[in-house]
Amino acid sequence: MSPDPSTSASAAPKPNHHLRFHTPHLHLAPVFGGDWFGQRAESFARFFGTPTFIIAQTVLVAIWIALNIWGLAHYDPYPFILLNLAFSLQAAYAAPLILLAQTRQADRDKAMTEADAQHREALSKASLERQEIATRQQDQILKLLEQNTELTQITRELSERIEELARQIHQRTCPGEAG
Repeated sequence: MSPDPSTSASAAPKPNHHLRFHTPHLHLAPVFGGDWFGQRAESFARFFGTPTFIIAQTVLVAIWIALNIWGLAHYDPYPFILLNLAFSLQAAYAAPLILLAQTRQADRDKAMTEADAQHREALSKASLERQEIATRQQDQILKLLEQNTELTQITRELSERIEELARQIHQRTCPGEAG
C-alpha cells in the first residue's frame, strides 16, 4: 500500500506506519505538480522514451517522406525543411520536459534515500534497544538463578542441621533405642 501523493506532508503519521519517514517528502511525488497540467506534462515526458512513441514517430516520418518523394503530396519537398522544423519544435519542448522530469526525479530519489536511511537508523536503534533489554533481562535471570542456587544450598544445609538436631534429640529422649 503506497501513500497517496495528494495527502499533505503535515498529516501526522501513525507511530508504527511503515512509510512514516517518507511522509515529509510526499510533496515531491508529482514531478510537475498535482494539477491537470502537471499530470499531463509528466505523462507526456514519460511517453517520449517508450517504444510506442519511437515506433509511431518512425512510421509517421516514413509516411511523410514517402508522400513527398513519390509526389503524392507537395507540402515538404526534399530536403524536408518542414519535417526538420517539426523535429526542432518537438525537441524544443521535449528536452526541457525531460530534463525537468530527471531533475525532479533525482530530488525525489535523494529525499527517499534520506528517508530510507532515517528508517534504517531507527530500525538499528530499536534493535540495539531490544538487545540491551534482552541483555538486562538475561543478567537478571542469571542473578535470580544464582540467588536460587544459594537459597537451595542454604535450605540443604538447614535441612541437614535439622536432621542432625532431630537425631540428637531422639538419642537423648530415647537412649535405649538404636537409631
